[in-house]
Amino acid sequence: MAHSRLVIGTKRYSSWSLRGWLAVRLAGLEVEEVVIPLAGGATAAIKAVSPNGMVPYLEHEGARVWESLAIAEYCAEHAPHLWPADRRARAHARAIAAEMHAGFRALRQAMPMNLGRVFPGRGRTPEALADIARIEAIWAEALAAHGGPFLFGRDFGLADAMYAPVVARFLTWQPELSATSRAYVDAVRAHPLIARWYAEAAAEPAEWLLETYENPA
Repeated sequence: MAHSRLVIGTKRYSSWSLRGWLAVRLAGLEVEEVVIPLAGGATAAIKAVSPNGMVPYLEHEGARVWESLAIAEYCAEHAPHLWPADRRARAHARAIAAEMHAGFRALRQAMPMNLGRVFPGRGRTPEALADIARIEAIWAEALAAHGGPFLFGRDFGLADAMYAPVVARFLTWQPELSATSRAYVDAVRAHPLIARWYAEAAAEPAEWLLETYENPA
């Protein structure tokens, strides 16, 4: 059998790695986990192994997959239940996952992921707040339609995996959220895989800390 591995970046900071890691773990794929510390951008070590010079990057039983959404779809081929069973709900889940993958640049820039710090009240640019309003609307629609606690019902799926780093950002930067959004944030944070990721991020070496994330302007 071909060697299987998932290459990811620093868990404290790498939002895209979290998405790919969640998809792989939810699907139950057996892979070696390779963590390459970030250095404020694409490192030479990551460029040496990943086709696009970024993380996450999955090699599984001869398949080579990069980009988080592609990894999610690959995982869904192994575990179809990770998308909703209903065709219309599945289309909805894919649409909001793709919107997350392609959008919300202002939020990403103003409120980068850092699982070890809190910056309450900061990062609230008008553009970031507009992104947050759109995300809250996405969450509210899905939660109302499917009853929660996750976006498409009782099970944590790929749509939740795509929004999990947003939950982490909200916990760090603490923007004002609706009661519905806060309940969803709490549900995601309590999920065993998210708890595991946070614990493993906290155990990373101190030399992996980056000033730009620890003390943002």
